[in-house]
Amino acid sequence: MPWFKRSTSNITTKIRKDIPDGVWIKVPTTGETVHRRELVSNFWVDPSSGYHFRVGSAEYFEYIFDKAPKLLGENIRSVDALDFVDRKPYKDRLVEAEKKSGLTDAIKVGKGKVDGLDMVVACMDFAFIGGSMGSVVGERISLAIDEARKSTCPLVIISQSGGARMMESVLSLMQLAKITSKLALFHEEGGLYISYMTNPTTGGVTASYAMLGDVNIAEPGALIGFAGPRVIRQTIGRDLPEGFQTSEYLLEHGFLDFIVKRPSIKRKLAQVARLLAPKAAK
Repeated sequence: MPWFKRSTSNITTKIRKDIPDGVWIKVPTTGETVHRRELVSNFWVDPSSGYHFRVGSAEYFEYIFDKAPKLLGENIRSVDALDFVDRKPYKDRLVEAEKKSGLTDAIKVGKGKVDGLDMVVACMDFAFIGGSMGSVVGERISLAIDEARKSTCPLVIISQSGGARMMESVLSLMQLAKITSKLALFHEEGGLYISYMTNPTTGGVTASYAMLGDVNIAEPGALIGFAGPRVIRQTIGRDLPEGFQTSEYLLEHGFLDFIVKRPSIKRKLAQVARLLAPKAAK
């Protein structure tokens, strides 16, 4: 006779209730699971560990603006000027990315009120081809800078990118110089530029406008650098310092002014604007 055989059968239900996908979400850093509703109500930040899940431009606009902003440059769209093909034509990638993400490119630009202050915010979005910087990203950021200059209001750029868009080759790289030149004009005129770096901010974006803010801010635990840690490790052949290329590491070494948790970003942007751009606050 088996030792663990049940003498009576358990009570069973005839109908099995399946839990819908996406209700419970695993936190990468701790392995714990959190209910989606709890994350949504807390700006997609894990209440226990403080881990910041990646969110898109729509969420950042909701968190930052008092009400829906006026969108700028949405009519500017990418074209395949080089007829680029890797595993598939670039034209097809653009169509797929737009359909999958619901975005027209890897950045949104909006103008509106932030705690009662006029601001222009350009927010990158990793959901569109890894937030890669192409000619449209460059043109929309240029448009954002021009609008901030004309309106004499602060400019905020939220970076979230894997770097330059390889499918646009030199056309993508040209955007670094273009945006940097525009920011120089904005700076000479006394404009306030706040750079807000999220996870990840890498490649040409880090090498240009992400690090040029009058005030450089980052989210906790964000990966910020040029090449990724794995590439650097393979190149130099040795392990990297603990926490290398995280926002905390950069703050400790003087590359950031401060780190701001996502629920506090709206208040912090308004605080910085009132302190450093008092004319815009009137």
